[in-house]
Amino acid sequence: MVRVLIKLGKWTAIVVLVFLVSLLGIRAWDSQQGDPLAPWQTFVPDELTPAQLDATDWPGYLAAEQRAFDEVKTQITDKLAPAQRVSSNRYFEGAPMYPGHFAHDWNRSYVLEPAGKPVGAVVLIHGLTDSPYSLRDIAELYRAHGFVAIGLRVPGHGTVPAALTKVDWPDWLAATRLAMREARRRVGPDAPIHMVGYSNGGALAVKYTLDACEHNELTMPTRLVLLSPMIGVTRFARFAGLAGLPAMLPRFAKAAWLDLLPEYNPYKYNSFPVNAARQSYLLTDAIRSQMLRMAHDKQLSRLPPILAFQSVVDDTVSASAVMRTLYAHVPANGSEVVLFDVNRDHRFDTLLKASSLTALGRMLPAGPQAYRTTVITNAAENDDHTVARTTEAGQTTVTSTPLPMLYPDDIFSLSHIALPFPSNDPLYGTEPDMSENFGIRLGTAAPRGERGALILNLNDILRVSSNPFYPYIRQRVDALLPAEVTPPPVKMAAPQAN
Repeated sequence: MVRVLIKLGKWTAIVVLVFLVSLLGIRAWDSQQGDPLAPWQTFVPDELTPAQLDATDWPGYLAAEQRAFDEVKTQITDKLAPAQRVSSNRYFEGAPMYPGHFAHDWNRSYVLEPAGKPVGAVVLIHGLTDSPYSLRDIAELYRAHGFVAIGLRVPGHGTVPAALTKVDWPDWLAATRLAMREARRRVGPDAPIHMVGYSNGGALAVKYTLDACEHNELTMPTRLVLLSPMIGVTRFARFAGLAGLPAMLPRFAKAAWLDLLPEYNPYKYNSFPVNAARQSYLLTDAIRSQMLRMAHDKQLSRLPPILAFQSVVDDTVSASAVMRTLYAHVPANGSEVVLFDVNRDHRFDTLLKASSLTALGRMLPAGPQAYRTTVITNAAENDDHTVARTTEAGQTTVTSTPLPMLYPDDIFSLSHIALPFPSNDPLYGTEPDMSENFGIRLGTAAPRGERGALILNLNDILRVSSNPFYPYIRQRVDALLPAEVTPPPVKMAAPQAN
């Protein structure tokens, strides 16, 4: 019997090995299709290591950042082949979306100074493949309330997508520590410091805060504000590294990429490397393990209040992980989660998946919780009017508050990428502010025609890229802050990094 089991195990191992080799072969063959890699998909500018980041200060980081952008200019922009000098390439100086044309390049780290002495500081951390542009509106809100706003460009971002083929998540976390050190330096030992994180930036804010609970030398944030936080990712991301194995051979270098797309967005990469997915999984796995260990050891009492905003359907991160991994362990400290439901208008009944219609019910745990829960949803079925349904911490009674906004009849849900952008965002908004022009208006693009004719990624175009409920987010963040010291500017200023 033992021999039979051993023999069966050997055959099983052989079958699995053949299957994996076959998959890798298919992956290697598929990577050979299409155009060769472009320069922005092969050249990696130099960035500081975690040890260097921990040893430097904010001016040192800005200097290193400038060197990375200089490298992109000399090694990419100045050396483009004639076929790459097209109006849809953000790395071509003649393109309307070339960041060097703009009054301020929001790919870079920035500091927004308030009118007087800062009453506090906020560190804002963008998402994966993204840039500091994504949180600039919230940064301006904090500045209007007397906070100094520090927008961090996370290593590997803002330059070229190839930079994400080499970066590791500890690089991102070291840069987060640096930004928090700078925040404390600017406002002194007693002023409040908030952290605002979007997507991957939300994960970094949570990881940093967990570390601060265990290491007193780290500045503890006073509050976290999270938008579409990346607390968990899809199962594919866990094994994404396998998809890049053929890239170990130079002939199959394209296997290191999950998406290879034209780069027409001035403030976000369209191409997506395998390593980025792998690092996102490793970061979320580290958060999950640390949360479980600290919850078991009763070490989470120092966590600051967390206000998170999350769509119940999210194709980029695991929405349920926000509840299962994060909020299941927060202490009774005034935290709240705001969930954006799908549009319950009957016109979508036959189009939405059953899993989308039931997503909210699966996310909400039964019984009283240690945190406040708010659900933004239709006032009633087949009604465009919306309400905020709130359940206070420790209670089960739901209170409904009408909202002065409708659920747009052409939007069936929010998306992962929509939450931090107002509808009038000049790049991503459905009703863009025409006083600013970044060379392309992605929020209004709704093309129809034959597939394959456009350079646009139609999957991204179908996702709503701005948030019709953004005024609610802004109102909730505004309520966390002291009275405004200056009126918010009518137009976004072009800050100088310092």
